[in-house]
Amino acid sequence: MFRAWLLDKPGGIFQAELRDIDESRLPTADVLVRVSHSTINYKDALALTDRAPVVRNWPMVPGIDGAGIVLESRHADWKPGDRWILNGWGVGETHWGCLAERASLRGDWLVPLPPRFDTRQAMILGTAGYTAMLCVQAIAARGLRPHDGEVLVTGATGGVGSVAIALLARRGWKVAALTGKASQEGYLRALGASEVLEREAYARPGKPMQKERWAAVVDTAGSHILANACAQARWGGVVAACGLAQGMDFPASVAPFILRNVTLAGIDSVMQPAAARHAAWAALAEEIDAAQLESMARDLALEQVLDAARALMEGGTTGRAVVTV
Repeated sequence: MFRAWLLDKPGGIFQAELRDIDESRLPTADVLVRVSHSTINYKDALALTDRAPVVRNWPMVPGIDGAGIVLESRHADWKPGDRWILNGWGVGETHWGCLAERASLRGDWLVPLPPRFDTRQAMILGTAGYTAMLCVQAIAARGLRPHDGEVLVTGATGGVGSVAIALLARRGWKVAALTGKASQEGYLRALGASEVLEREAYARPGKPMQKERWAAVVDTAGSHILANACAQARWGGVVAACGLAQGMDFPASVAPFILRNVTLAGIDSVMQPAAARHAAWAALAEEIDAAQLESMARDLALEQVLDAARALMEGGTTGRAVVTV
């Protein structure tokens, strides 16, 4: 038996319960693992509160992120005792996830835990940190460097935003942080933001072409915030879009892309191939500052997951929630 959060919809009525589950119910896969730490991402919060159709198969154990130790393996790359990280691959949506003491996972989905990190530190980063690095790498891959101008990070107090600010500032970028939480200015400046901007001006409809400012953007919001960020991008700018916290719509014009040669780079963390995942985690191990990483963390017990998910959905959280499983 192992403890896990189980989501179900008997008779169409949603249930979320922390309960004991027999190991025989785990899905079929080639690696059995002990989960040491997990996280609560936005997608996890949506699933745990039934705010969106994240879960595709019922019942479901949520948790798109995990880190821990291999217990049993039929996969050539993994043996008992190996330390692993998991991000995405539909886990917590179509395959039982990591808000549980045990998980049965495909070895092809796992990434070796970099020696620099323990499992808790890896989950402070989690999908949020890994996605932030993918965004930073996408900007660099298109040839942009700090001397090209300023970078805007939206949703700045969230997981992706927090890590993106720290990474970009460490690389030498002048970072502006966009947030609806003015009280967190000190937190954002400690991460490396040189300016903190109020979200409200970006959250409503704006002109399709606005004054050029941003050489690059990391956007976690979508909707009007993304549209306004694109409208303010400089000639040759890159906008890395990875989230939809404001909405899935994109009420924008093609003008910035045609007249200013702006690139809108979509960043998907769920189905990235193994090589990209390994490169992102290797870069995180090399570049993230340990003190800044710790400043983002809030530690939770498995019993606190549902309350934390509700708080996240209400916009009442900052940084990263780390679950000790």
